[in-house]
Amino acid sequence: MERDMLRKLELLNQLRLTEEQKDDILAFFADREKEMETLEKFDTSATERMVHVMPITTVVREDVVSQPFAREDLQRGAPETDEGYWCVPRVVE
Repeated sequence: MERDMLRKLELLNQLRLTEEQKDDILAFFADREKEMETLEKFDTSATERMVHVMPITTVVREDVVSQPFAREDLQRGAPETDEGYWCVPRVVE
């Protein structure tokens, strides 16, 4: 990344970076570019493309409607109920 590109990104993202911050960012991207150059030296033409290193399987459960708890059991510990509903303090006046 060049300094003029960083200046454009700074304006686009409405940032005000100090010179020290700019130097740090440019050094970071320079290091990443060196790493990419190292990686590009490897021959990967015989390597199969993949998204994940490990195989991923999605376990999908049946979408079945059920009522695992009875309302009465859930409301047994409630301070106050009325006709199957929880009574709570009024919060809006």
